[in-house]
Amino acid sequence: MKPAQQRNVASCSRRDLLRQTSAALTLAAAGASSPFLFSGCRKRVVSPATPRVKVGILHSQTGVMSMNESLLRDAEMMAIEEINVTGGVLGHLIDPVVKDARSGFTDIFPKKAIELLSEDRVSTVFGCWTSRSRKAVLPIFERFNGLLFYPLQYEGNESSYNAVYSASVPNQQTLPAVDWLIREQGGSKKRFYLVGSGRVFPWTTHYILTKYIDSLDRSDIEIVGFQYFDLGPRDFKESVRAIRAAEPDVIFSTINGITNHFFFRELAAQGISSEKVPVLSTSMGEDELRGMAPEHVEGQLASYHYFQSIDTPRNRRFVRRFQSAHGEDRVLSDPMEAAYSQVYLWKSAVEKAESFEVDAIRDAFSSEIEFSAPGGKLKLDPKTFHAYKRCRIGRARGDGQFDIVYESSDLITPDPYPSVAFPGWNCDWTRGGITQGEQVRISRPNNDGDPA
Repeated sequence: MKPAQQRNVASCSRRDLLRQTSAALTLAAAGASSPFLFSGCRKRVVSPATPRVKVGILHSQTGVMSMNESLLRDAEMMAIEEINVTGGVLGHLIDPVVKDARSGFTDIFPKKAIELLSEDRVSTVFGCWTSRSRKAVLPIFERFNGLLFYPLQYEGNESSYNAVYSASVPNQQTLPAVDWLIREQGGSKKRFYLVGSGRVFPWTTHYILTKYIDSLDRSDIEIVGFQYFDLGPRDFKESVRAIRAAEPDVIFSTINGITNHFFFRELAAQGISSEKVPVLSTSMGEDELRGMAPEHVEGQLASYHYFQSIDTPRNRRFVRRFQSAHGEDRVLSDPMEAAYSQVYLWKSAVEKAESFEVDAIRDAFSSEIEFSAPGGKLKLDPKTFHAYKRCRIGRARGDGQFDIVYESSDLITPDPYPSVAFPGWNCDWTRGGITQGEQVRISRPNNDGDPA
């Protein structure tokens, strides 16, 4: 094994806020953002001559992922506007340069990343949703020594000297959910059926989950089947019949996006209810529930760090500000909270570094980079550049929100290379980087249980 290469504020009216912002900041792609109402933000008179620092926002605002990724843009813009209204960072206002990657995961995302780093010369980039787009742009960030903040829970098995991963990895989301399910409070589940979208995140997450269940050395717990599906609408009749035939007592789902609507509808049509065989999802939150019939999803489970229903003053203020800007019907989800919070993580690192330069910001990661986020304390791990996170499990309600039925006792240290799945692998950027262990090949499985 060898190390890899290192790499309260007085209340502001909408008009007041717009006047301050327009005097201080010209937003890139202004039509993509909305003004926000802040209760208790300190008014500061900002000179038009106030210096600015550019940051990139790289999400799909058109195409198949636009409905998802535009939510992240909204959350990031909210954080940027909050920071600007209270004076900016290091005396600079944040000037967001917004790029539309048009759901072009492997072609347009890299192109726009190059534009941001080489032409716009941004200090950092907040961006991506899918693992495909993240993996496509990482070589660009490494080549230009840029810094990407990535706000989605993902499969792990990756670390980059040029990326901060601000959401959960499987040891913070998937494995605690398995532990809860097999305990009495989770229903003492023993027969797992895995379903997912045909993408990197589901394949790798299910690989880790399988290895973890094997490591429990309990012959009464088993995986009784799995299926993967293309994204988008589809007929699930035969798929759900196959699930019924396998007689699971829990379905573990990594299905993404609108596909969830059709899957849960067919489960209900065939009489598979949350009381009989619950589904625990890692990619279905509040925004997905908005378009689904309550009778199809009520009682189903989800595992995340953040739920909108977290009952704290900080989170209630966060929800209130967002809905004041975007409408009372809008909801917040785990990716949106991570997208919002990562802007503040960057601000904290910049202030520790006293610099907007990537190398200085990265050096500051060795100090304590923290933020009191809507979901609770958020802390950056200097070894892996991943975030410490809690695991919470929510049960869907009829109103499209979740009751939190489990919460980990403390923040969970991120481990992008859990040893049960990646023996010998480790990441510690304070000691040279990635240590490589056994080579692990994760190929696309087919629905017969064999690699494709």
